[in-house]
Amino acid sequence: MIDPVDEAAIGAQLGRTPRGIHEVGHRCPCGNPDVVTTEPRLPDGTPFPTTYYLTCPRAASRIGSLEGGGLMKEMEARLGEDADLAAAYAAAHERYLAARAELGEVEEIAGISAGGMPTRVKCLHVLAGQSLAQGRGVNPLGDEVLDLLGAWWEEGRCVDR
Repeated sequence: MIDPVDEAAIGAQLGRTPRGIHEVGHRCPCGNPDVVTTEPRLPDGTPFPTTYYLTCPRAASRIGSLEGGGLMKEMEARLGEDADLAAAYAAAHERYLAARAELGEVEEIAGISAGGMPTRVKCLHVLAGQSLAQGRGVNPLGDEVLDLLGAWWEEGRCVDR
């Protein structure tokens, strides 16, 4: 069960009522949740592959700027050139699937992780969310995104708790 204070903070971060939260996946240094672990099937029955959902609007905004600057294309090109990077990214995909399987199997999204894994890069928010929730060293591209973000929490909490 998620703490009502955390649920309210997540709702304020998202600007809507959160759905299908299993738990807080990671907590920002400011104290607020910044990633939620989401059930693989939402309460309305919709399959939901994004297990690690980034909720912090400051981090999300900075990541949006990285995406707008072409970082996804550059990262995806590197996957085709660097076999070690591609193998580590594929392993991150498998870790993502294993974590989601612990929450429940959903046939419609079987084998599908998120963020374009294991061969594409299509959402840096997801990759950063995985690195925050599962820890550095799991997703090399997620770790790179976190390195580029800087300390998004230094201005204080993005929302009041």
